[in-house]
Amino acid sequence: MISVPSALAGKVALVTGASSGIGEATAAALAAAGAKVAIAARRADRLEALAARIEKAGGAALRIEADVTSNDDVTEMVDKVVAEWGRLDILVNNAGVMLLSPAAEAVLDDWRRMVELNLLALMGVTKAALPHLRAAKGHIVNVSSVAGRVANPGASGYAATKFGVVGFSESLRREVYADKVRVTVIEPGLVRTELGDHITNPAFKADLDKRLAAMEALTAEDIAAAILYAVSQPPHVNVNEIVIRPTGTVNGVRYFRYASNPARRKSPHSSTSRDGSLAR
Repeated sequence: MISVPSALAGKVALVTGASSGIGEATAAALAAAGAKVAIAARRADRLEALAARIEKAGGAALRIEADVTSNDDVTEMVDKVVAEWGRLDILVNNAGVMLLSPAAEAVLDDWRRMVELNLLALMGVTKAALPHLRAAKGHIVNVSSVAGRVANPGASGYAATKFGVVGFSESLRREVYADKVRVTVIEPGLVRTELGDHITNPAFKADLDKRLAAMEALTAEDIAAAILYAVSQPPHVNVNEIVIRPTGTVNGVRYFRYASNPARRKSPHSSTSRDGSLAR
């Protein structure tokens, strides 16, 4: 039986979007399991607090203030990790944003922001880190979403980026498996984090808040535990995909109300009700 703490001893991990939510919980979990963890995000004060918590618990943390949509920041981020610790074994691509709205009401800048952060930045960080991960026979973990499997109304832009993450990850896995590099996609349902705070559509933000109040959502620590499980497996075991949903849901969320067309007729091939919400 493999021991989780000893499984990551001597490993070096880089976690993006580490200033809150899943990234913060994952960094803490990896550090507790023995890895040296580079924590990257834009909010320096949050990184400072997380690093202090990791170090107080006896772990090692490297704070890197970086915007992963900047090519220069990405290059500097990866270089800092390797310069500090000489290697990179685990990359957790977690940085992302969820901006929900019906397509007809979408703000183009919201779509652009999601594509740049959720997909292009993830791809760019992976590319920059790949030579070091190949050298270490390392592990890439890409945080996607159940929205990368089931595209609900009102989440078209977000789902497009998360389907993209899943597609990129599978193609990447088939490129790097011969180098003994593992690739895992994590697809959570609704998680209680700050992700919904950035939604610019008032109706969809209010609806998300209502659903969160009415259900037992996943926690960031639930997702961190799944990531830790994947990266703690023996080298010959590649956990390709983990889908995690709250127990009380079907697709991972209760529903997002499709307010643009409340008279939309129910399709016999879907579970969408007459008012446009997803029936659960």
